[in-house]
Amino acid sequence: MRAKLVVFPIRGRNWCFTRAIDHSVCATPVFSQSPSTLKDLWKNVATKPVNIKAELCVDFIANKMNKAWTSLEKSKEGSLKKKIHGLGLWLLSQVPPSEIFLKSISKEITGVEVIYPSSLKAQLVHRRLRHIALRGSIIHRKYFYCSVSLIPLTSALSVRM
Repeated sequence: MRAKLVVFPIRGRNWCFTRAIDHSVCATPVFSQSPSTLKDLWKNVATKPVNIKAELCVDFIANKMNKAWTSLEKSKEGSLKKKIHGLGLWLLSQVPPSEIFLKSISKEITGVEVIYPSSLKAQLVHRRLRHIALRGSIIHRKYFYCSVSLIPLTSALSVRM
């Protein structure tokens, strides 16, 4: 699949990004069947190379998390689950739009065409896109280390007596 990326500055350092994916042009057929149970995951992972194993595990966990999120969303109004869902929505609303934009480009994309106004230099546009991607990785690394350091505390709080 190919993607078109439309980029233009709004004001100062604020830029507008949008993308369109062309599903008709597919260089290689992509077959991504994520397992539904842990037993299926174990069978699929046993014979695959390391990078495919990692993708299968990530897809499996993402599907489980999506199912858990929809169950939180469908819970009764006023329940603890609904309050957790509301808190999660509030946290997601704090994510910058550039993060969501970069996350929306899937792994199946084989090529990206960047479209921008002719008044801009190509170097400026590419530098801006690279800056957004690298800034996101720095932020994610910082939050990863914070999350890992809080695992002992959260695991101690999750144990019921």
